[in-house]
This record gives sequence, structure tokens and C-alpha cells, in this order.
Amino acid sequence: MYLQYWHLKEKPFENTPNPKFLYYTPQHEEGLARLVYIIREGKGAGMLTGIYGCGKTLLGRALFQELERDIYRVAFLSNPRLDDVELLRMTLHLLGKTDPPVRKSDILISLEEILTSNCRDGKKTVIVVDEAHAIENLSLFEEMRLLLNFQQDDRFLLTLLLIGQPELKNKIDANKQLSQRIAMRYHLCGLELDETRDYIRHRLSVSESQEDIFEDLTFSLIHERSGGIPRRINQICDMALLAGMIRKSNKVSKEIVQDAIESLER
Repeated sequence: MYLQYWHLKEKPFENTPNPKFLYYTPQHEEGLARLVYIIREGKGAGMLTGIYGCGKTLLGRALFQELERDIYRVAFLSNPRLDDVELLRMTLHLLGKTDPPVRKSDILISLEEILTSNCRDGKKTVIVVDEAHAIENLSLFEEMRLLLNFQQDDRFLLTLLLIGQPELKNKIDANKQLSQRIAMRYHLCGLELDETRDYIRHRLSVSESQEDIFEDLTFSLIHERSGGIPRRINQICDMALLAGMIRKSNKVSKEIVQDAIESLER
């Protein structure tokens, strides 16, 4: 509704994992670098955790842009609340198996064939499990650990990345053998005040804004009420742009932001 009013090419504060809107704070740069390192060096398994809405999924999507598509074969599981057989069949499907078998033994045979074929062709296989904290059946973590048994003498045949909220750590630690195979752990926190300001300006810039729409006094309020969580920042800024248009304001003021926050809390 407000794109024309604010002279924007697209909505800047949508809560979708669009990598082009990713703002690289130092912690996001480090998190991405660690994920890339785990994959390129074939370390077996890594884990990325963070509070809700801090950009974990977006970082996972941005990871794809860092990987050469002619080398890496990636299975990105966005909903891991499956049983063990469903998890394996979904992994096979995402790796290109159009008609995954039903029996678990046949699934594992097919998976080993794909992994071996990829390796023989100079390809690297990556399995990313997003929202892994939502897994309730802890036996699934054992199933993931067993995937790491697909190895040759000098390398893993796949790299496993687990992404989730902080409670994922306890679930991983409950499986000592899997925990010991996690070669990299990294945790994302909320943004600092200056990062919140730069994050907002970055997203507006990506949307081709030609001016500073938000007044300087708005950033401290947005940071305070969002806790520096990007998803919450997006919600507040989206509503503030709408409220500013309705008021026919030239800028988004602190008062407009306050009204936007109150409308979200009703």
C-alpha cells in the first residue's frame, strides 16, 4: 500500500528469508564464514543457534550464494518434524531422488549411492536442517548422527548443518556422540543500537529508497522495543511506514513509531 507514497521499489521489511536483504553485522559475517568453512573443509557437522527472529534462516539461505552450484548438492529441510523414515525420504527427495523408496533399508542404500556418486563426480553433499529445535522425537538426532557414518577413509560423504533456537543446544548435548561430532558451534544475538539503525537503512536502500525516511530519534525507540531482533524490527518498521502514509507525513517520527508499536501490542 505504501510503496508509491515512500517511493520504494519493494517492501523493505517483509519477514521472509530473502538473502538480498541480509545485513551483515560482524556476528552475521562470522556466522556465515564459519558455516562456509565447515562445508568447504568437510568437517562433518556444525550448529547455528540464535534467539527467534535473529536471522538464522536468512543466514542459512545466504549460505547458498556462497557455494558453487556446480560443486555442492544441498538438501535444505525447513520442517524437520518428521519420523525417521520421513526424514530420510525427504532428504533423498531434496537431493534429487524423484521416487524415494519406502523401506528404510532401501532408503539408506539409495542415499549411500547418491553420496558416493556425488563424491566420485567431485560434488559435495550438504544437508541443512532448519528449525531443528522443533524436533520432539530425540531419536531423530541419533538418525542424523548415523548419517555421519557415511564416510570414506579420509572424508565424510556429507556435511550436516543444524539450525535452531537456543534450546537446540540442550537437545544436541543429550546425544553425546552427536555432540562430539559438532565441529563448529555459533550463536546469534540481537542487534546493537547502531546495528539496528544501519539494518533499517540497509533494507530501505535495497528497496531503492532515495532518502532517510526514519528520523534519527526513532532508532533508539525501535531498538529498545524490538530488543534488536530483526523480525520484530521489521514488524515495527512496516507498521510505521503504513502509519506515516496514513498521516501523510514526510518522515517517520518517533511519535509515529510509538503508535505503530502500540498497534502491534493491542
